[in-house]
Amino acid sequence: MDGHSGEKLLYLTDEQLRKGIEAMFFAYRGFTSDPDRILEKYGYGRAHHRALHFVNRSPGTTVNNLLGILGVTKQSLNRVLRSLVDDGLVESRVGQRDKRERHLYLTPSGTSLERKLADAQQARVRAAFRDAGPEAVAGFRKVLEAMMDAENKKHFHSLKE
Repeated sequence: MDGHSGEKLLYLTDEQLRKGIEAMFFAYRGFTSDPDRILEKYGYGRAHHRALHFVNRSPGTTVNNLLGILGVTKQSLNRVLRSLVDDGLVESRVGQRDKRERHLYLTPSGTSLERKLADAQQARVRAAFRDAGPEAVAGFRKVLEAMMDAENKKHFHSLKE
């Protein structure tokens, strides 16, 4: 044994690792291309998409919680939220317990746009998962989780299944 009981060693060449990184790059381009086309019609970018996605996943989330999930600056998030609120897609409500907090909710229009974006990505992921099979899907999720740092893993596990 190598001192790491139960640990399975996997030896990959630098070239195999590079191909994996390249595959992730091109997969991400495909994964974002469908929503990008939808967002372009609204004059929005990926930051708007991420905000809509996580407000949808956690209705009533606070601005500070969203900052932690997205890992962006307050100034950057405020710019995105301002446009989403002004365009009637997100509603910002004052906290009942703490008046300084702002709780975020999607409006019906925001829910509709988020659904279009999610449908586009889910169709692509569903087809890929179907082609790859259940063992590959489980392995893929393990790989993704293993790449997360502790803070991101905490945010990931806090979202409902």
